[in-house]
Amino acid sequence: MRRSGKLLGLMVLGVGLLALAVRAGAELPPEDVGQVMRLPETAGEHWLWVPDRLFRHSALFDGDTGRMLGAIDSGLQVSPRAPLWSRARNEIYNVDTTYSRGHRGERHDYLVIYDSRSLEVKGEVELPPKAADTGTGIALVGILDGDRFIVVLNQSPGSSVSVVDLETRQMVAEVQTAGCAAVFPAGPSRFGMLCGDGTAINVHLKPNGELDRIRRSASFFDVVGDPITEKGVRDGSTWWFASFEGLLYEVSFGSDSPTPKAPWPLFSNEELEEGWRIGGAQHLAYHPSTKRLYSVTDQGGPGSHKDPGEEIWVYDLPAKRKIDVFSAPNLIAPFLGPQAGFDAEGTVGSILSFVLPNMGVHSIAVTQDSKPLLFMRHADLGAVGVLDALSGDHLRDIDETGLSGALLVVP
Repeated sequence: MRRSGKLLGLMVLGVGLLALAVRAGAELPPEDVGQVMRLPETAGEHWLWVPDRLFRHSALFDGDTGRMLGAIDSGLQVSPRAPLWSRARNEIYNVDTTYSRGHRGERHDYLVIYDSRSLEVKGEVELPPKAADTGTGIALVGILDGDRFIVVLNQSPGSSVSVVDLETRQMVAEVQTAGCAAVFPAGPSRFGMLCGDGTAINVHLKPNGELDRIRRSASFFDVVGDPITEKGVRDGSTWWFASFEGLLYEVSFGSDSPTPKAPWPLFSNEELEEGWRIGGAQHLAYHPSTKRLYSVTDQGGPGSHKDPGEEIWVYDLPAKRKIDVFSAPNLIAPFLGPQAGFDAEGTVGSILSFVLPNMGVHSIAVTQDSKPLLFMRHADLGAVGVLDALSGDHLRDIDETGLSGALLVVP
């Protein structure tokens, strides 16, 4: 009830402030229409995909300027799946779902191929009509190293994985993976999955993309007492996953079978007693060169792992210790500002941020360059906060990023 009470207060007070803030007769500058532009040859280091489940598209933004660069459609699924960007092929790939009668009828799933400069569709590959669909869109699709194969998780309700060869633009295999879900790329012909019995598997492909073999680990986490989430982060063939109670598991998918290591705690006993837990929908981000792990945290106690968090805790992975705490910006003003005609950084925006509670963030993502940015969003506020990922300084907010969704994707 704590979260729902905040949301109700936000709605009541926000509507009142909106009415006061709207400026009657405000003149808008004329829109410059008819322009056709192309993106640069290479994706920017600070670009960001912001998928929106209501607008049913994924919008591309420049994190340095806040400028929208373009968008691609995302079909009728619950939430857009992560767009996949191939720099080697100058292409973007997205899995779409359509129905012959709008929201009903015969279903078709496609891997849609876009030109990465014009964002025009240049091809598609039809998939089995059972691509997995979740509220976050995390770990449902992946592009393997080398940019030749794309893997797509299926659920019907049994689980399998479709393998698409980008060279031939054909689906070359459907791998049966009963009891296992989510796809975690770990090489040119290998990906990992997590399984419902507390194990993980490695799926090895042949050079043509067909199944070679599947290898399973020993059981390493408690699926009932303290399950791990699928919101993993990657460094090469190693992935990290957090449990609901804040244990961090390291799993290497780089050998024949997955190799998990003993977990270590993200929270001290005192912090757990104070109610601190992982939070949100995309709660981990990782920066390989600094070995920093970022985690959305919420002081909500057991069962609050889906609640947004107002803090991002920063860890030194090799040292296995917390080194910093960042505050999540209040994204209410940058969300409401453009709709109400006021500047989020001006007087009205400052008052709004002061009066209304900070609703926290559900999702984070970090760029992979030497001057990284940390992006964050609340699933019900169409704005993205931008922090310096090294210092935690709040640099800017990107407004008008959409209406609803939890996923953030750095190309």
